[in-house]
Formats: sequence, C-alpha cells, structure tokens
Amino acid sequence: MEFWDWILVFIAVFVPPVAVLLKRGFKSKDFWINVLLAIFGFFPGLIHALYIISTRPSSFTHVSRRKKPKQSPLRDEQEPLFHRTQRFGSI
Repeated sequence: MEFWDWILVFIAVFVPPVAVLLKRGFKSKDFWINVLLAIFGFFPGLIHALYIISTRPSSFTHVSRRKKPKQSPLRDEQEPLFHRTQRFGSI
C-alpha cells in the first residue's frame, strides 16, 4: 500500500464513506454500498472501506524521482554493427 492509502485508512476509521468516496469517486457502486453499510452499522462500513482501500489500485500514478540515464546519440537510429576504435602502432 502506498502513503495515500494509509491516509485513507486513517480517514476510514472515523468516516468510512468519505474514504471510499476519495478512493473510488461519487458515481461508483462501492461508494453507495459503503453508505448503506455505514447506515446499518459502523463496523460493516469500516470493513468494506478497508477492503476497498486495500484491494483497489491507487488512482494516482507513481512519479519516479530518479534521473533518467542519458540517451546515446544513436538511440533513435540503428546501432552500428562494429564500433570504430583507434589503434596505435602497426599490426
């Protein structure tokens, strides 16, 4: 689980439908099911919210902070079969 998911778990402990709303959106079936479960009781809504948070992938994309390696000038072109080397002296 990512950091955002742990924040949603913290929110779900207090208000389960809000955590599902942030995770899945207003128009999702999961949100409305969680609202109904929360009306029936706190624990069914909490269990469903924790299930949704832990099984559904996060909607945010992971941004890598690593620097990309430099591309060689021949990256887009075809790589040469033989590389030219400099020789010193006679063969």
